[in-house]
Formats: sequence, structure tokens, C-alpha cells
Amino acid sequence: MLIAVLVSSIVAPFVAFLVRHRWPKGLAIAVAVLTTLLVPAALITLAATQLAGGLAGLSDRLAGSYSDLKALLLASPLHLTEPQINDYLQQALAAIQADSQVFVSGALSLGTSLGHGLTGLLLTLFSLLFLLIDGPGIWAWIVRIFPRRARAAIDGAGQAGWTTLGNFAKVQILVASIDALGIGLGAFLLGVPLAIPIGVLVFLGSFIPIVGAVATGAVAVVIALLFNSWPIALAMLGVVLLVQQVEGHVLQPLIMGTAVKVHPLGVVLVVAAGSLLAGIPGALFAVPVAAVLNVMINYIQGGSWRADLPDVPGETGSPLWRTVPQRPGFTRTRRNPSRTITTEGTS
Repeated sequence: MLIAVLVSSIVAPFVAFLVRHRWPKGLAIAVAVLTTLLVPAALITLAATQLAGGLAGLSDRLAGSYSDLKALLLASPLHLTEPQINDYLQQALAAIQADSQVFVSGALSLGTSLGHGLTGLLLTLFSLLFLLIDGPGIWAWIVRIFPRRARAAIDGAGQAGWTTLGNFAKVQILVASIDALGIGLGAFLLGVPLAIPIGVLVFLGSFIPIVGAVATGAVAVVIALLFNSWPIALAMLGVVLLVQQVEGHVLQPLIMGTAVKVHPLGVVLVVAAGSLLAGIPGALFAVPVAAVLNVMINYIQGGSWRADLPDVPGETGSPLWRTVPQRPGFTRTRRNPSRTITTEGTS
């Protein structure tokens, strides 16, 4: 549901744009949803194709990189000997074999994980479609849950939170694109193979603020060390650090901070708390949840809704939102000391 809400904040303006240009709403929603599915699928397909072509001769490259690394360690000030290096390697292999049960159990549960993933994908698409089809009706139903005197504040806070969520999604796409372009272009200019998969990986990882781009950039450094040499790997590390500095000191404070109105320290803390509580999904949704709550609380606390009340969603005519079923011919009489009100049921 959270993924559907986040995606709908990006897709809804596109649907509204198509509707304003006289597209039928159903066709506009279908085109928007298909575009949302095809763009990530195209990126992943491109990365997989490049990855499959670039891994040819990987074993030879790994052997050469291992020999170069061993020669560097033997000549380093650490004064390591070849038996010591081989012993460290054997200890690492033994640790991997000792933990192999984790990989075996993970492989056995692969079918269950795929089933859960497919179910989650279908639920996400189902939720996304209904958010695009009947989003105002869903929000009107939520607002009517609250007491009447609180509905103006809730509705205004929700509208402000929705605007902030849309700004966050757009800015995060921009920041992720800049990260991917900078690191991917740096890998290409340095002659590091798999530059396109590196760029796609950085783009996807950058949706986790601050942490994601660092982790995916480390992958680029490892690839440069395996396929090239340690000077190229150091240069790749410099490119990653440069991009991270631009993101941390320019993009996050100026662009992201303006869009979500959360202090950079708050961004770091909520990402850490989200990852601690819910892993990668927690880190992904920590910043938008914190930003939306921050804006909604500030809106309610500001009290501007008292002087300039927004249009509170009223009753909707759709049968989906009738919480009290009505029977043909049913008459309900409500007594009042001053008057009597009679309501006829509708068929």
C-alpha cells in the first residue's frame, strides 16, 4: 500500500495531464500504469543484458586480480608472507562454508519468496489502480471517519502532506538520476566495465537517501578493482566520493531539504531508525513518512484551517461508500422535541 501511494503521487499528475488534453480517464490511467511498469523493466533488462555480456572471462579476470593483489600485499609495509595470505584466504573460505546453511535454507524458501513477491506485486497494482481511479473518493471516506469539527483540519493536512509526498518523489528521481549519471559516466571514462549496470544500480539504490548511493558506489569500486587495477579503483572511489559530496552538500540540503522540509540531520536519523525497524523498506519509506507527518502536524498546529477552511469532502454518491445499507420501502423516523424527520429508503 505504501508503494502504491508513493507511485501514485508520481503517476497522478501524468494522468491529470492526459485527462486535461481530452484523453478518456480509463485510457489515461492504463497508459500511465503501463509506462510506470515498462520504464523500470526496460532499465533492468538493459542492465541484465550488459551484465551478461560483460561477465565473459570473469574467472580469468578474477585470477589476474588476485595475483596482482597478492603481489601488492607481499610488497606492502605489512610484510605479509605468501603462507599468511593463503591462510587468511582459507579462513575466509571456511567461514563461507560454515554459513552455507543460510544459503541452502534461502534457496529452499525461494518458491515461497517468489509467491509472496507476486502477491505483493498484484496487491500493489490493485491498490495503485484504485488510487488513480477513485483517489478523491477514498480520501473523502477517510476524512468522514473523523469528528465533523476535525474534518477541515484533517483534510487540509492531508492535502499538504500529499503535495509534500509528490515533491519528495519528483526530487528523489532527480537526485537518483544525477547520482547514476555521475557515477556511471565516471566508470565509463575510467574504462571500468559494466558502466550501464553500475548506473542502473546506483539509480535504484539512490532511492534510499544517503545510504543507498554509498552502498551501490562501493560496488562500482569493487568492480574497478576486479576488472582493472588498484589505481583505477582508487580513481573510481574518488568519483563516488565526489558525487556523494555533491549530493550531501548541494542536492540534499538545497533541493531535498526544500521539498520535504526536513533537516539533513533528521534525514540521517529517520533513515537509521527506519532501517533498524524494518530493514530496506524502512529505510526507503522513512524520509517520506517523516516529511509527510512533519508537514501535516505543522499545518494542524498552525491553525490556518480555522480562518480559511478548505473544502471538506462531502458525501459521495457512489454505492461503494455507503456504510449503512438501505432497503426498499424502509422508513426511519427520528424523533425530536421540536420536529419529526422521516427518511425514506431508496431502492
